[in-house]
Amino acid sequence: MKRRFTPLVPIACLLAAASLPFASRNALGADPILHNNYGVQLLDRGELEKGIEQLEKAYSLYGMDQTLKSNLAMGYAMLGHRFLDRKSYAEAAAEFDKASALFPDDPRYHLLKGIALTLAKSYQPARYELESAASLGGDTAEGLYFLGRIRYESGETDEALRYWEKAAALAPSDPSLAALLERMRREQAVETKMDQGHSSRFILSYDADVRPGIALDLLSALETIYNSVGTDLDYFPEARVPVILYTRKDYREVTRSPDWSGGLYDGKIRLPVGGVTEITPELMATLRHEYTHAVIRDLTKGNCPTWLNEGIAELQGRLENNTPLVELGRAAREGRFIPLKTMERPFTALGAGEVRLAYEESYAVVNFMVTTYGWYRVRSILTALGDGQTIEAAIASGLKDFGLNYDGVMGEWRAYMAREYGGSGR
Repeated sequence: MKRRFTPLVPIACLLAAASLPFASRNALGADPILHNNYGVQLLDRGELEKGIEQLEKAYSLYGMDQTLKSNLAMGYAMLGHRFLDRKSYAEAAAEFDKASALFPDDPRYHLLKGIALTLAKSYQPARYELESAASLGGDTAEGLYFLGRIRYESGETDEALRYWEKAAALAPSDPSLAALLERMRREQAVETKMDQGHSSRFILSYDADVRPGIALDLLSALETIYNSVGTDLDYFPEARVPVILYTRKDYREVTRSPDWSGGLYDGKIRLPVGGVTEITPELMATLRHEYTHAVIRDLTKGNCPTWLNEGIAELQGRLENNTPLVELGRAAREGRFIPLKTMERPFTALGAGEVRLAYEESYAVVNFMVTTYGWYRVRSILTALGDGQTIEAAIASGLKDFGLNYDGVMGEWRAYMAREYGGSGR
């Protein structure tokens, strides 16, 4: 959003006022013009909180002036955008709400608040704000996209598709909307034939050949997983999580995932299990693994390196089905681990021969961290990632009691692996 501020005095006067000592500026505290212009200067320097403080003072002194009011609203919007960039969605929504309170008939601020609330998964108030924006200013591609996203994440795929088709009609040159529609139509071709079941936390879609009793058992198992994973990570998502059981053929068609993929989470848990007839340890492990991804995405707001994300999911899944770590043992003895920096990116970038080792190595690192430093500190790392920190900063913050950084943790883990398996641990 382009900033448009209207200084009320010549810039030379503004700079002169800004250069005054604090005590002198304080003596001019009853002049709204000086407060406004000093606030604008602070905003342009990126000192948003201080700028807003000056603009609030100006508006409190002369609330009838539309320029003062407009500058203050824009200041709130700028701070809201900063919070959005940091993925602090609730804080962003609060700032956009302040702007909207000043200009309740301006659709921009309702739209921005609706977007922030959608990203925070506060769907009901988000929908109200987005619909308010549309009623005040007409449909926009952005507003329709987020209305569709609310429907989609609530399991209402038909309504989501309707919104996204309208969004694409308003923005026909947007390639992301075209790709979204193409994927949605693949999903619809498969999922409209499915039955559904619900529990308090999950929406389960499954082929008609799955017995209703199995579906109920799966929902019960998912509720158990919800409580167990939530206890370890001290986080319980509020929004229902969609879970879809595909035949293997349909799974490949819908997800276009690599051949080695046994499930994924992309806002929905998608599993290639087809006509499941019983809940095996393998299925429980996969459900727990993929649900853990849902929790981590919520907790970190998507800001999590793949090795940490997959390592925690593997740790949870192995509580149900702890298969041998064949590739890890071989790599440890030969001293040929995959560099963790390489595994910060999605594993789809790895060669087929490296994927199993990547999962086992990620598990081994996270298991070492939980065992050595405790779940509490691993949760602290995830929380720091959710606050927008880098993985380096998050580890340093979470493990400050141990005086360890990213490289220090990896050094301790490699030394441990050398003791356990032999080899160099390099």
